[in-house]
Amino acid sequence: MLHLQMRPLPRVAPHTTTAALSSSLHRRLSLSASASASSSASACTAPFSTEEYLVGTCGLNQAQALKASKKLLNLKSASNPDAVLALLSGVGLSGPDIAAVVAADPLLLRSRVDNIAPRLAALRDRLGLTAPEIASFLLVGAVALRSCDITPKLEFWIPFFGSFSKLLQTAKRNRSILTSDLDKVAKPNIALLEECGLTVCDIVKLSTPCSRLLVFNPERVKAFVLRAEKLGVPRSSYVFKYAVGVACSISEDKVAARMEFLRVTLGCSMDQVRAAVRNKPHILGVSEEKLRRKIEFMVAEVGLDPEYIVKRPMLFTYSLEKRMKPRYYAAKILQAKGLMKKSVGFRRLVGYGEDCFVATYIDSNKDSVPGLADAYAANRAGKMMSDVQL
Repeated sequence: MLHLQMRPLPRVAPHTTTAALSSSLHRRLSLSASASASSSASACTAPFSTEEYLVGTCGLNQAQALKASKKLLNLKSASNPDAVLALLSGVGLSGPDIAAVVAADPLLLRSRVDNIAPRLAALRDRLGLTAPEIASFLLVGAVALRSCDITPKLEFWIPFFGSFSKLLQTAKRNRSILTSDLDKVAKPNIALLEECGLTVCDIVKLSTPCSRLLVFNPERVKAFVLRAEKLGVPRSSYVFKYAVGVACSISEDKVAARMEFLRVTLGCSMDQVRAAVRNKPHILGVSEEKLRRKIEFMVAEVGLDPEYIVKRPMLFTYSLEKRMKPRYYAAKILQAKGLMKKSVGFRRLVGYGEDCFVATYIDSNKDSVPGLADAYAANRAGKMMSDVQL
């Protein structure tokens, strides 16, 4: 609940959809006449304390208030902050929501009310966001709200990503997507990627690991496309999007170093590595340490030949701890009991979807091998299957 001294609130911008403050808000902002007189008298003798205001009125804890107050050094009165809090309450934010938003962006309290009032109202009235959605947005996008007219950008991005929640996930990783120029940056980048054969769905998926791809300078994105082609992946290939993702997230030097690492570790030729990269360019996004551990396991434990591995680069994309090891150890038990043919290859074994693997090999043998399901789950959780008594 907000406890504010009684002050006349700034006039909200004359936007027809900006609702008047509720009577409950007026009650929260009102004090008795005697309290007002007392506050006025004390105000004449005591300077405004930003930190006390953040704690007593905004609901921040002491640590949050101390941190936030350092960004509000020139704040001399509660007049503008009171008006901002009233706007936030007016679009339905609760006390805890407001405290979280202020802690996330204290400078919101210094925003020009006539700027942010119609923008806040538009979040609710034009975009149809609920109060919890507005609160979630402001935790990420308060800076965008006070720096630009955010509504047109959200009207473009929400349908592009497919939902408000998906946009918010991307914005948490890269907040500049909320402020970048749509016509000069975002739309040209999207158009270029579409020219390369990527669908909107592809671009959205690509923006998850490469959140800045859509807001880079368009010339830089063109360079990423050229680097993707240099990997030997044609634009017509369905894996070209992964090549673009590699070019966006990894420098040319790191790409070269990773390919050399694969050549040396597997003892194969660079041509074989290039062929593997053309097939699955996203293996270059796997760290050298993870590549090394996977190769060691497949060679030393499973007994695979390095040439077999390099011709099946998809193997590098599977999780060692959650897929390779648990399935290999489960297969060893089933083969030892004569419940699985030894001809079932490792690539096939790890290639199953999780549900399909469990149904085919775990659930179907739970009566023959009591405890197998628990052992498999334990191994996926990081325990060695040998620790479990079957």
